[in-house]
Amino acid sequence: MKLAACLLPLMLAVAAPARSPEVDIEAPLPSVELPPTLDRVLRDYERAWQARDPMALATLFADDGFVLSNERPPVRGRAAIRGAYKDGGGPLSLRALAYATEGPVGYIIGAYGPRAGAKDTGKFVLALRRGPEGRWLIAADMDNSSRPRPRPAAGPSAAPQ
Repeated sequence: MKLAACLLPLMLAVAAPARSPEVDIEAPLPSVELPPTLDRVLRDYERAWQARDPMALATLFADDGFVLSNERPPVRGRAAIRGAYKDGGGPLSLRALAYATEGPVGYIIGAYGPRAGAKDTGKFVLALRRGPEGRWLIAADMDNSSRPRPRPAAGPSAAPQ
């Protein structure tokens, strides 16, 4: 009987729904430190983007890699990636929010902005694959802006009659 009396409050505490603290969805998520082999992918990407060098960017990708940019169709393969990045480049700072690797595959989830310490302007997911020489290559790069899209002005409906 004493055991039941002691266990009842414990069972009620466990069964009670936990209250989660209010989360500020506008606050930036903290960065994580990457192992050097993964960090190299981000730093090489930054350097190539800042140099406006589509050839250098394309070499960071697997031969059959994808670029999945915001509001653009998918691009596959190094030649297509070079073409997609021919007019790209400029200030860029990448930071990791999470990562994992398992054997020859991995990923980095991150955020980007114009410079280190600046407010994030977008986010990305890099799917990674270890290349034949053991170097991590980008299998897929998906990114999109964190800036809200302008909403169309509300107006009269153009419904057919």
